[in-house]
Amino acid sequence: MNEMDRSLFALREMDTLAAGNSPVHRLCPAAKLLTTIAYIAAAVSFGKYQLSGLLVLILYPALVFSLSGIPVGTCFRKLRFVLPLVLAVGLFNPIFDRSPLLTVGAVTVSGGVVSMLTLMVKGVLCLMASFLLAATTPIDALCAALRRFRVPSLLVTLLLLTYRYVGVMKEELSVMTDAYRLRAPGQKGIRYHSWGSFLGQLLLRSADRAEELYGSMQLRGFRGEFPYAESRPWTGRDTAWFLVWTACFALCRMFDVAGLLGSLLAGGMR
Repeated sequence: MNEMDRSLFALREMDTLAAGNSPVHRLCPAAKLLTTIAYIAAAVSFGKYQLSGLLVLILYPALVFSLSGIPVGTCFRKLRFVLPLVLAVGLFNPIFDRSPLLTVGAVTVSGGVVSMLTLMVKGVLCLMASFLLAATTPIDALCAALRRFRVPSLLVTLLLLTYRYVGVMKEELSVMTDAYRLRAPGQKGIRYHSWGSFLGQLLLRSADRAEELYGSMQLRGFRGEFPYAESRPWTGRDTAWFLVWTACFALCRMFDVAGLLGSLLAGGMR
């Protein structure tokens, strides 16, 4: 299996995860979408020094991972190329913000270090929530939920076709890479003087496949809407899921839950 085959397998693995049958998978896609939006909004609204309050929000992805049966390692393996970029966002904060904020034993921690860690945790939590939404909801059902909330059809169609087109390009790239290696055995990579023709052929082949893909979607009834997507009606369970989690996010945002838990634990140990 070459690199392109592995990449294609990783893309199809997301579709396999989304086709599961756990309690989270069986929720209405619209409920999961709204809950994810509420979670991300709550996470990014924390102040740059509110690290302890932000850490409480880890309970949501932890519970969803457990209920959905999706391994946590799969999440970080899928996001391994994006996580370094997210973690690099606040690297310069300790340089520009050196004012002491708190003291842990004999170590004084500056505000820049706390704000850097807060930005990193925010990014990781938002990525985890987005991954869980994509890993528990088929792309067609997710697009149908977006249309349910009156997101413009053009934007939703672009999202769907981009997702599908990535897989088409990877398939064509895998076939062309294998063909090139068979014609040039023992050669490492593709020689630079072949890059132009290789990319041109890739564009032509993937464009033809994309036309076939779009035609097949139209034959299935696609007209900017998603009548073929699996329809899960909004039920009382979905309402409870959304309201309970939204209330939890609001409580974590308005009150210092981490401090309250710490005080309770300290009082119980005395």
